[in-house]
Amino acid sequence: MPRAGETLFIGVDVGTSGARVCAVNAGGDVIDQAQRPLAQPRVEGTVSEQDPETWWQGLVGAVAEVAGRIERQSVAALAVDSTSGTLVVTAEDGWPLHPALLYNDRRAAAAARAIGSLAPADSGAHGPSSSLAKLRHLRDRGELGGAVHALHAADWLSGRLTGNWGVSDENNALKMGYDPVNRAWPDWPAELVPAELLPQVVAPGTRLGELRAGVAAELGLPVGVAVHAGTTDSIAAFLATGAAERAEAVTSLGSTLALKVVSESPVFAPEYGIYSHRLGRRWLPGGASNSGGAVLLRYFTTEELAALTPHLDPETLTGLDYRPLPATGERFPDNDPQLAPRIEPIPEDRVIFLQGLLEGIAGIEARGYRRLAELGAPYPASVRTAGGGAANPAWTRIRERLLGVPVIPAKTTEAACGAARLAMGPVT
Repeated sequence: MPRAGETLFIGVDVGTSGARVCAVNAGGDVIDQAQRPLAQPRVEGTVSEQDPETWWQGLVGAVAEVAGRIERQSVAALAVDSTSGTLVVTAEDGWPLHPALLYNDRRAAAAARAIGSLAPADSGAHGPSSSLAKLRHLRDRGELGGAVHALHAADWLSGRLTGNWGVSDENNALKMGYDPVNRAWPDWPAELVPAELLPQVVAPGTRLGELRAGVAAELGLPVGVAVHAGTTDSIAAFLATGAAERAEAVTSLGSTLALKVVSESPVFAPEYGIYSHRLGRRWLPGGASNSGGAVLLRYFTTEELAALTPHLDPETLTGLDYRPLPATGERFPDNDPQLAPRIEPIPEDRVIFLQGLLEGIAGIEARGYRRLAELGAPYPASVRTAGGGAANPAWTRIRERLLGVPVIPAKTTEAACGAARLAMGPVT
């Protein structure tokens, strides 16, 4: 529980399956959390879309739950993160004109080709999953009638909170073609979509306004609570770990393997799928391998993993030279569409087999950080971990041995708690 008179900050993370809320104090200590499930999106073929009202109801329910357990008068500000690349096109009053095109909607293949002919190679707008490709797709289909704002999910939710529409943050805007180095919209997106739809862009954590009176009552919060610009879910998860200084890195050990490290300068290497998010005066270069926990689940059940893990011997490496990819092809840290998995020989001892796979994934992680360092990022001084793999102490030790740096606990791994950090203001 917070101390009497302690100022609190609320972060909201809205995904496609749930809304999560985290309240923290000024030191970043978690005071309370809540979550609400969301109605599932419509997924058919290349279509993946969802009613934004679903997000709003989840946000309201989760925030109101937390507000009912804390000293609500102590809440100073709130910020929201959500999925990167999700597009919401609205009328002037913020009313969505269509269901949101989610981050994994793949209808915009033709639009992505048009972007590819104009966008610089290092732009974050490449590919059919980008918000710019989705916006161009709607334009090509004649579905922008009445449109005034092209927003991302976090932008739309922040607008709903404040009534201040048409604003995005530098991290979300990356996939709409925003130039984070020059901190401006380049000229080329206007050749693809109506320029007047592009949002004003501010730094994550910038104060956007205050909760509207009716919204404050709905959330159970006082009038006057400030709303600050949010970010993408992956950047919020990074912030939640407590990493912020140069050479502090975060590895996400989920179904796939994603790496980010704090750098003084950006790294853009599209041939490896590497691009950089601006974070205050610093940058977060990162890349993602196809390897990760999904490979483990091809060979082990979750029950087996739990039973075998205590028998691992991280101080004695197996010597198995595995490359645990789920299928042929890799982009980071090796850019080779023909790179094949290597998971042989398979020993009869299941413990040794599991440890060999964990060592292989850790080896890919180490090569990933070396690749980032080769391209200009610092090699990590320490690594924090997010995702399900963070709970495996034997794997942590294996990773420490192969990385050659400490793997230290994350402050928290909930993206909502990272969004709460932005409710305190921009990262400096």
